This record gives sequence, C-alpha cells and structure tokens, in this order.
Amino acid sequence: MAKTKKPNTNSKMEGGLQVEARAVLKYARISARKVKIVIDLIKNKKVGDALVILKTTPKAASPIVEKLVKSAMANAENNHNLNVDDLVVSEIYANQGPTIKRIEPRAQGRAYRIRKRSSHITVVLREAK
Repeated sequence: MAKTKKPNTNSKMEGGLQVEARAVLKYARISARKVKIVIDLIKNKKVGDALVILKTTPKAASPIVEKLVKSAMANAENNHNLNVDDLVVSEIYANQGPTIKRIEPRAQGRAYRIRKRSSHITVVLREAK
C-alpha cells in the first residue's frame, strides 16, 4: 500500500517539529575563515536586524551572506508559509569547500603554491517563539 502525501496546510508545526527554511550556497569563492567573521555578527538575530548589519559591514563576505539570507526568507515565505517579520537566524555556518591549487613562479626557479579556497555556506531560519 503506497503512502499518500498529505497536502501542505498553513500550520507552522509539521509532525510536532518546527518548520525551518534554509538556503545553501556551495562553492563560494571566499574562504570559510573570512565568512565566519561575518556570520558570527548575525547569529540568533531577527532577520530585519541581520540584513541591516550585513548592509553596513565592510567585509567581502557581507553581500554574499546578505543574498543568502534573502533567499532563505523567500523560501520561508513561499515554500513554508511563514511570516517574514517573525523569522530569526537560528543556524548559520560556513564549512570549507574544495581548494583550487595554483603555482606561482618565484626567484631561482622555485615555485610557490597558491591556494584558492572556497566555502559552503548554510542559513537556517525559524520563527521566533
């Protein structure tokens, strides 16, 4: 007997678990170390406050994380019927992605290795209690 999927209702709780909206960016060409400085600023903040912080932070990772938070907000609103005004950045983390290795010529025939790092960034939004 095949299980039938129940239709998505407007309830915020599914099966006793709180609904969360997430957005993931993979292979971002910025090191996870630089991203972690920015994401620590917005952890456990309301989404509106987080966007203001990201807009005013002069770091290279700020526009990347801002775009990702906006994507997670859109996912919450469109896919899970959550109220955008009540959302909180419950989880946000950056993991190390693959490293592209390049060679730079140096003096006396030597070669130095250049490591171009990347990262995988994940944002999880939940409604405030």
